[in-house]
Amino acid sequence: MYEQHYPEPGEAIAQHTTTIDMPFLKEDFPATLQSLQTGADRILTIVSSLKTFSHIDESEQKSVDIHQGIDSTLVILHSQFRATDTMAEIQIIKQYGQIPYVDCYPGQLNQVFMNLLSNAADALHDANAENPDLKPQITICTTSENSHQVKITIADNGPGIPHEIQPRLFDPFFTTKPVGKGTGLGLSISFQIITERHGGSLKCISEPGIGTQFVIILPLQHLTDCPKF
Repeated sequence: MYEQHYPEPGEAIAQHTTTIDMPFLKEDFPATLQSLQTGADRILTIVSSLKTFSHIDESEQKSVDIHQGIDSTLVILHSQFRATDTMAEIQIIKQYGQIPYVDCYPGQLNQVFMNLLSNAADALHDANAENPDLKPQITICTTSENSHQVKITIADNGPGIPHEIQPRLFDPFFTTKPVGKGTGLGLSISFQIITERHGGSLKCISEPGIGTQFVIILPLQHLTDCPKF
């Protein structure tokens, strides 16, 4: 359409094309391509993580690598760990041991990881707001307890939880978050998934002013057929 009405470029356009900074474009082009490649790789990582994460509706147990589920959850929650104007970046420390595959419902287990990691990030945001010098970190540790159990610990160096409310943490609808920010169901559902669905245990160890850790014990095999959540 443009060429039909303007078969010859105008003098101003012709002059402008000669002033385009071609060396700059040539220099910037590889960096632009690299940026596009980095973005594409990031998208592929997120898509892969979502595929790993989203097995919530599976009705059968699978033998899975627990570390893969944790890593996928960390990718999905990446934005919660980044630095902001009011908070330093949350450092993720992974202390993965040599653990065998676990027979589990991977989507539900990943939901537990998401609840615990998201809660830890929220606690660190609050702690960093009160103490700007805090270097927030979350430590994830996995070990083999014995020949038939594995232990997963998710710990933060946040404000800790007051002793008087710790016994209520796994009660439905109990939350320490402000009104409108939490449902009070995350820990309750996590507790049910670990104990009833997988025959394991979930406990909280917290010291005010020092930090909080949640400890998951999972059997390598659990054959009880429980209803889905």
